[in-house]
Amino acid sequence: MKCLLVANESAEVLFYWTDTEFEQWIQEQYGVSQEEGEGLPAFEDSINTLFAPIIISCSTMVDRLGDNYTSFSTANNHIYVLQQVIHRMYIDLKRKIYVMKKLTEIMFGMVTFGGALLRKELHPQDTEQRNRLWKKLRSLLETYSRLRESDQSFLVETVERLIHPTLCEQCIEFLERRLVQQINSNMDRMGEEVLHAFILVHTKLLTFYSSRNASNLCPSDLLALIILVQDLYPSKINLDDTSEVGYLCIVTVDPVALNWSNYAENSMAEDSLQTLEAPTPDPSAPCRVFLEAKEFPTMPHSMYCLPLWPGITLVLLTKIPNSHVAASVCYFLEAFVKLEKRLCEGHEGAAAMRGQPSVQEQRSRLEKFIKTWASMDIQTSELQNAWTDFKNKAFSRSGSGFTRDLLPSCRNMKTQLCGVYRQFFAAECMGSSQRLAPHLQERALSMVQEKLMDWKDFLLVKSKRNITMFPGLIHFIYVDRSNGQMIAPSLNVTDRTVSELGKGPLADFIKNKIWSLVATAQRYLQKGYATVTLRDGDYFYCYFLWFENETGYKLEVIDIPSSPDDAAPVGMLTCDYYRRLLRYYSKKYQNEVVKCYELFTVHLGVIPNEYILQHCSQLARKLWEPTRIPLL
Repeated sequence: MKCLLVANESAEVLFYWTDTEFEQWIQEQYGVSQEEGEGLPAFEDSINTLFAPIIISCSTMVDRLGDNYTSFSTANNHIYVLQQVIHRMYIDLKRKIYVMKKLTEIMFGMVTFGGALLRKELHPQDTEQRNRLWKKLRSLLETYSRLRESDQSFLVETVERLIHPTLCEQCIEFLERRLVQQINSNMDRMGEEVLHAFILVHTKLLTFYSSRNASNLCPSDLLALIILVQDLYPSKINLDDTSEVGYLCIVTVDPVALNWSNYAENSMAEDSLQTLEAPTPDPSAPCRVFLEAKEFPTMPHSMYCLPLWPGITLVLLTKIPNSHVAASVCYFLEAFVKLEKRLCEGHEGAAAMRGQPSVQEQRSRLEKFIKTWASMDIQTSELQNAWTDFKNKAFSRSGSGFTRDLLPSCRNMKTQLCGVYRQFFAAECMGSSQRLAPHLQERALSMVQEKLMDWKDFLLVKSKRNITMFPGLIHFIYVDRSNGQMIAPSLNVTDRTVSELGKGPLADFIKNKIWSLVATAQRYLQKGYATVTLRDGDYFYCYFLWFENETGYKLEVIDIPSSPDDAAPVGMLTCDYYRRLLRYYSKKYQNEVVKCYELFTVHLGVIPNEYILQHCSQLARKLWEPTRIPLL
């Protein structure tokens, strides 16, 4: 049984998710009835009763000792995992904790930087609104868990590509010269500008296009978007049945917060409680997400979803006219974050502002933007009061100046900036006209259908027959960690669907072996091992991690830093371990573009070790070239 709880230091429940077993156990322990009028409050109170002593104990240890326990087990074999992130407590399995954190960042953007503001978002006063939000969060966690258990790309947390260079190039040309160009030149786009476009077949990436002015879409954000799409329309993967619905999704850069009521409900996620159903969404309305941008940690976007064919999805990202406001808020927030850090380090006076634009320049710009925001009907009175207090302490003769006494005012400015961000980019601030016109969405739909009409059946089959297997090799997963993409033979374990491993019990047995190999390799990687070879009965496992330059020349091996036991699990959704690893390795090769690769293999154990290692080397070289297929 499992439970994930989000609470503040006072043990107030902000969100929870449970499986059926945990729900039944709570009912047995606390006698929760499901009678009319008692469901949600009674169950929430029971969870609070169970976890409150643990949360308060943990908070007390943090306050008094500056440390706390990260996990423990009880006499009844219950395991508790705790993590504190920006004044919020998460209790559950560690990986799901970090995935939950990533999803809240995607949903709420910069609001996650302010604990009090995030508490309001996660725990709205309106019961109906809270039920809809919690139902959506639970559905996303269920979707992630389903994909983690069944999809290789989510097992290793990367995006799997369909290997077809000709079609890939044709699609990039079509997206750039026809679809994107037509939308961007149409007056009914309401000022939006397409920046990115990519095509998915179930969870696999066929092609990806980015305009020259666009920021790179980081792999962890792309993977999170796939979770959102799969949550909206779960793949029913069955090559013999083409009755399912496929989808066209359009994502737009839009300074409006995520409106989860615009999402369709996921029938695979069952609520632990009786909750109110969300209203039927407007199919042309965008959903809100927040993604990493070139110079800023998070920028608001919108996502449109329209049906194509079974399991085929197009995603577009566009920029809207007032996105510069989000950039301004991010700029000022970053300045106050840096100032707070330097004040905490003991720097005072001019030293506290070192490395930033001049104080007077920032002061002038902020005052100008506060006036501009006020003219846009944004409530800025609290921000103005906070700014006045900050100025009086920092700049006036009677103030403390840039000393540690300025820290409370600095933190208050951060909170108020996050509050303006929340106001300006809230879903209710978006007028009905702030979207791509319905006829433009319908036109995009018909254009993509026309382009892929002759390919659609092939693509669905290709998504389950992606790679031809090699003699003696049972399975492999090849990952390019630099762009967050992978190549692997398909894995299908149902009796009706055949993959390279066969079907039914045999494929399921091999699948369990592969999942075990990945878990073992990631544990060793976290301890600093870049190579793992081990024998398991009739099977021989290999794992390799290595670095190359842009031309494919293998770079010198260096010691990989080990991580503490309480560190985030290896992955992209969990604090992006590989991005940090690339930064660490690139320090030694500052004049080169460093690439990182992984290879997981499962061979028959009867093959001699020297042939297995030689085969792995040949396989890596063979797969190196397809990863150069143009995607951007």
